[in-house]
Amino acid sequence: MNLIMIFKVALLAIARNKTRSLLTCLGIIVGIAAVIAVLAIGKGASTMMVKEISSMGNNLVMVFPERRSRDAVSVGMGQGQTMTAGDAQAIKRELSHLVSAVSPTVNVTCQIIYQGKNWQSRVSGVSTDMPSIRNWNVGEGRFFSEDEERGYQRVCVIGTTVKNNLFGEDDAIGRTIRLRDMPFKVVGVLESKGANGWGQDQDDTVMAPYTTVGRVLQRSTFKSINMMNLSLHSMDDLAEAKREITALLRQRHRLADYQDDDFETRDTTEIMNTIGSVSSLMTILLTAVAAISLLVGGIGIMNIMLVSVTERIKEIGLRMAIGATPVNILGQFILEAIVLSTVGGAIGVAVGVGGARLIGELQNWPILIEWSSALGAFLFSSFVGLFFGFYPAYRASKLNPIDCLRYE
Repeated sequence: MNLIMIFKVALLAIARNKTRSLLTCLGIIVGIAAVIAVLAIGKGASTMMVKEISSMGNNLVMVFPERRSRDAVSVGMGQGQTMTAGDAQAIKRELSHLVSAVSPTVNVTCQIIYQGKNWQSRVSGVSTDMPSIRNWNVGEGRFFSEDEERGYQRVCVIGTTVKNNLFGEDDAIGRTIRLRDMPFKVVGVLESKGANGWGQDQDDTVMAPYTTVGRVLQRSTFKSINMMNLSLHSMDDLAEAKREITALLRQRHRLADYQDDDFETRDTTEIMNTIGSVSSLMTILLTAVAAISLLVGGIGIMNIMLVSVTERIKEIGLRMAIGATPVNILGQFILEAIVLSTVGGAIGVAVGVGGARLIGELQNWPILIEWSSALGAFLFSSFVGLFFGFYPAYRASKLNPIDCLRYE
């Protein structure tokens, strides 16, 4: 028997038991489909996270005051009063070779009122560098100027969510809104950025000069700020920039060598590395679950092939009697197992791709299908058939043709 004849005989044997063959493939189908769907969803999620983090700003570095604690419980970064706008100005002035833009940031949350409408949102006191740091353009009107910042002017720029809730389709430019009963003139509307990777609506914001927010809304006699946003010329200089920022702030805060920093720095690479690690871990765990499905599917193929050998003992004896060698019998049953697992793998790839795309459509989730992964999963399914089909095929090839013909 040549290879083509063995292949035909294997296909005929599988076709005789279509339902059993399909059920045998089920474990392989589920395993391969799970692998494809998990990898596609995981890669899409990672890509979306990287995109969202990149949208936070250009070469962004954030500096926070020391953490404050209450009753031995941390209340988070940005709550200390160890950092001032003067620190931000010193960084911009003395580290201009590394830092392209700096914005002190003062945050408050308050009710925003316009005529009979009101909306609660966060108000960020920032500098005129913020649009370039966050890579956030003004869609209507303009951003406030340096003169308005230095003059403690009550002007602001609003996000599209605030604009839609207070003004609807009306023009917001030039209108006066009230923040904590203080009038602020709207000079611009930011372009829409949508929700970030954590589900937070970035357009639900108001930006005003940090000088005005600190004096008028916080009504604070301190010149402390909640954080600094910095944009570097290049992320290649990140390590050097963090060293020099640390040295400058320690000098300005008059910290002794034995004292810890009273501030913390964060950058987008740290966030992306953390997200990447979590995403990789989840992908590994889910892929392990899918691999168990493949293992179960392989064991199912081995069991069914053993049953098939038992059912076809007389057929094996007859073939051996008319000239089939043990190698021919071995090849026939291995080929049947490979065909079963390969067909299951092909169906699994189709189900996985279709399932991933369906999930993406229903959940509005980005899907990134790597066809190299799909091909690898398909080839692995063939290997599963070869591995688990070898023992039943070997057992069939070792049968005695006389005993086979006598078998009842």
